[in-house]
Amino acid sequence: MSGGPLRPEDLHKIAEDVEMAKLREAMAHTRKADEEADELRQAFLNAELRPNVMELLNSAIRRTAEQNRNELMVMSFPAGYCTDGGRRINNADADWPESLQGRAKRGYDFYQQNLKELGYKLYARVLDYPGGMPGTVGLFLKW
Repeated sequence: MSGGPLRPEDLHKIAEDVEMAKLREAMAHTRKADEEADELRQAFLNAELRPNVMELLNSAIRRTAEQNRNELMVMSFPAGYCTDGGRRINNADADWPESLQGRAKRGYDFYQQNLKELGYKLYARVLDYPGGMPGTVGLFLKW
């Protein structure tokens, strides 16, 4: 191609090369996003509750009560972090806590051990439905 006119097949090859470069870039971006999402999920699954969780919770509950409210969202996470993708929570199944994993499960266990006997209630609710599927789950403490 030195000096002569570009042939149609040369132009097709140029366009194809540009499209392939765009595709490689998009795939690399998707791979990076997937890796970051997996890291977040692993962090959520492995996260422990803070040692001062009761102090933080008491402060948050007090502020909420001062606003004349009787419930507090204590945690939110993607529905995909549940073993069933949030299906049991979405359907209000009685066994929804069995679908919790990681930090959410530890939060539920903390509630069972420290707050339930005091009269607090804990419930979960799907907060949004991107693409018609459960998206974000909120865990709410109610009194």
